[in-house]
Amino acid sequence: MSLSVDVFVVGEDDKMDLLDVPEGSSDLAGFERWRTTVWGSDAVRSLGARFFPILASGDWLKVAPDQVADFLGECALLRSNLEVVAPSADPAKSHAEYVRQISERLVNIEDAAERAQSVRGGVVIW
Repeated sequence: MSLSVDVFVVGEDDKMDLLDVPEGSSDLAGFERWRTTVWGSDAVRSLGARFFPILASGDWLKVAPDQVADFLGECALLRSNLEVVAPSADPAKSHAEYVRQISERLVNIEDAAERAQSVRGGVVIW
């Protein structure tokens, strides 16, 4: 299983309406196990992240429209600390490979957050 990232808007009925992923964008946000090994890891928590660690204990992370700017700030924090965020004790994959993969998935998450801002929407990772 994989984690996905989507943009949502709140409809007139206060229902969360997911927007289609535009051509050229990706909704991949990481592997299911990344809930705890990456996004909810002790390393991410130690940086002061407050959004991403929610994935370790819940089925989804919902970033409300008025929180997207703060969420983008947290994405920037993780991006500037990829060497710390990436697991280093996995014999199946090198640390450099983790850095590359996390960076690629973070691009997708950042793209979704920027699209959300442009429509005054929110972000959901599940």
